Amino acid sequence: MDFTPTVEKLIPDLSPRDELVVLARALWREGYNDHLAGHITVNLGDGTLLCNPWLLTWDEVRPSQVLRIDLEGRVVEGDWPVPLGIPLHLEMHKLRPDVAWAVHNHPLYGTVWADMGELPEVMDQSSALGGGGLALVNEYDGPVNDPASAHRAVVQMGNADNALLAGHGVFVLGGSARAVHQRAVALEQRCQRAWHVRAAGSGARSPLPGAFLDFMAASDGEGFLGFWEAAVRAELRADPHLLD
Repeated sequence: MDFTPTVEKLIPDLSPRDELVVLARALWREGYNDHLAGHITVNLGDGTLLCNPWLLTWDEVRPSQVLRIDLEGRVVEGDWPVPLGIPLHLEMHKLRPDVAWAVHNHPLYGTVWADMGELPEVMDQSSALGGGGLALVNEYDGPVNDPASAHRAVVQMGNADNALLAGHGVFVLGGSARAVHQRAVALEQRCQRAWHVRAAGSGARSPLPGAFLDFMAASDGEGFLGFWEAAVRAELRADPHLLD
């Protein structure tokens, strides 16, 4: 049965700016909340990107404050400064123009595994949702605002859709707000659950069959209908005038 028409009725029509703001607020609740840190970009396909502004936390940004920038990081529309670490996104969109959405932040558990230089096991089915390969990238050979360092990090990431950036944080890519939301939530849950299993002294060997993990890893992040819509509704309940 195709549930898509029913799901589409669950939320209002959202512009890309609306989606970026709702995504930022939803992920803030999921632990993507390291103060002013973090960037979300949307590739508009015309040589420009939408991105959140510097100086505002993800739980307070509004659609009118979303910037449009070019691939050199220059502001095309908006009157806020561009985030300092935006070269990571700029270099990624240059090298991988097929990527529509990109999310970077420093959630607690993802950052801890990145700091340890390890990829956590997928310990349960919810942690596998969203799919996409996970890469470990040692990108800290230059400042976060250095384009050359950012370029090397994106090259190291290869074709992976998710990355742990050693000594830094996480990077999540997808074809839509729905996909990166699902992937970002699942990645932090994967990191959290694996940490708790290891802390309990049970080791970190996944009990899930390899065939299931391979199947889930191949997902484009679009398949869990209703997950993104539930997050949108939660944010609109919390701030009914968010999209005004």
